[in-house]
Amino acid sequence: MTKFPLSRTLNEFASVFFQQGYHLFIVGGAVRDYLLGISNHDYDFATDARPDQVGMLFRKVIPTGIEHGTVTVIWGEEHYEVTTFRSDGLYTDMRHPQAIRFVGNLDEDLTRRDFTINAFAVDCSNGEILDKNDGENDLKKHLIRAIGDPHQRFEEDALRILRALRFAAKLDFDIEQNTFEAMRELRENLRHISKERIHDELVKLVQSDHPQKGLSLMEESHVIDILLPQLAKGRDVQQNGMHDDTVLHHNIRCCQCAADHHYDKTVRMAALFHDIGKSETVAYKKEANTYYLHDSVGEKITREILQDLKASNNEIESVSHLVGNHMFHYTPQWKDSAVRRFINRVGEKELDNLFRLRFCDEEATSGHANYESIRNLDNRIKEIIQRDDALSLKDLRINGKDLIQLGIPQGPILGKVLDYLLETVLDDPEENTPKRLAELALAYCSSNFAMPKLS
Repeated sequence: MTKFPLSRTLNEFASVFFQQGYHLFIVGGAVRDYLLGISNHDYDFATDARPDQVGMLFRKVIPTGIEHGTVTVIWGEEHYEVTTFRSDGLYTDMRHPQAIRFVGNLDEDLTRRDFTINAFAVDCSNGEILDKNDGENDLKKHLIRAIGDPHQRFEEDALRILRALRFAAKLDFDIEQNTFEAMRELRENLRHISKERIHDELVKLVQSDHPQKGLSLMEESHVIDILLPQLAKGRDVQQNGMHDDTVLHHNIRCCQCAADHHYDKTVRMAALFHDIGKSETVAYKKEANTYYLHDSVGEKITREILQDLKASNNEIESVSHLVGNHMFHYTPQWKDSAVRRFINRVGEKELDNLFRLRFCDEEATSGHANYESIRNLDNRIKEIIQRDDALSLKDLRINGKDLIQLGIPQGPILGKVLDYLLETVLDDPEENTPKRLAELALAYCSSNFAMPKLS
């Protein structure tokens, strides 16, 4: 096996350990990725030095995972995680060992890890790559294999099931048969894993180069029924008409299209969920099924899923908003007022991502996207924005304080008046003057609300 290239910084860092008689090894993903030709400078280390001993070697040490024997050493501009060789005690919560035991050799430490391709180590004294679990052979076969008994590995830590799927997506690898069967049989254990950790792994999977690989294996193993049951329902909805895929497989294919275009997390997540409402709204018909309001239903389901997974408010709002607006049908016959309403509904900042989602949806459906139609719509949007037409409440030439001074009371009536004024100027931008808006507001109130005469 080839040697790992040790930079000057790594050699200097390791020499601190050697001078005091300790050993130091690079472990984990950096070694695997080097063997695969993938750039990865996120180094993790294992050592026979105890955490307190590591603390005495360096000036700046943070006890980031001291309960697991891990500290973070600040070395120049680098932050290196260093973990003492250990073996794990009993796992009582399907995630964390009840206790750990420090051990004196690397071999025992490596056997507690999850998959053979993650159990390489580099001897920092000479750059030699150590492979104690036949990981190199699995790399050549493009296989993800649990170390030892896969049932035991997944009973120890159920999150490893999702990690296997994420690595399959990241590396475009298959999962070894016994490992895959154990994942399928023990998938219920994922119910014991925190929603935050599941969200983190799902996002990493979706942000990989091959999300379709990981998501398809998630479906085949029925892990998807545990993690995303609303999405899994789509496997039973066979589409006719334009689609050859089931709803589930179309969603997965759409997510892969987003990855192929290197779109960001928001678009990829929206692509995965964009048709999730179809399984709730499908009406089966001979020529072509219909899915009336599946976009708005899908927005609600997506929001519930992301809230349950403890996603950030920004992610929840952005992804669900794209899902809820993905079914627009632009034609050149749209009036400028229709374009302005479209901008208002979608939001100027979300337009590009919505168009990207549309491209992915069309490519996943037919193999190609109608870029020309979206380009024409985008040009019209840019013209309207350049004209500085009013597109939202903040663009009105009158505000709530102005309306209150006219005698319109705060509360629901004020909100309805503002909405009416916005609808008016979306139809006709020429109406957006303070004087004209004041006249319209007073007339609207007089006609629609039982109020004292306004002046």
